[in-house]
Amino acid sequence: MAQLTELTADTFSETVNGAQEAVVVDFWAEWCGPCKKIAPILEEIADEHQGKLRVTKLDVEAHPSVAQQYGVMAIPTLIVFKDGQEVVRVTGSKGKAQLLDDFAPVL
Repeated sequence: MAQLTELTADTFSETVNGAQEAVVVDFWAEWCGPCKKIAPILEEIADEHQGKLRVTKLDVEAHPSVAQQYGVMAIPTLIVFKDGQEVVRVTGSKGKAQLLDDFAPVL
């Protein structure tokens, strides 16, 4: 299973803007139950869509300035970036089929 890249405030911009593929950023926190529930689903999606979709994580407790910059008010929030621009935003825990439907514009 894919290990999701852990982003920081320092690596966020370079990762999102420099990627050839679409980048999913999972805004999460250690104490968030729904975040833990969605994590293995995101790992599966990362495995199945390598080369098209890069799945990353950003801990909102450790890097609140990034969450604030993107208006993340609830977690989990998934933001999909393509060419450095936000193209999809998903809030809350969803199943794999629902997430794939949400990510369809970049797949």
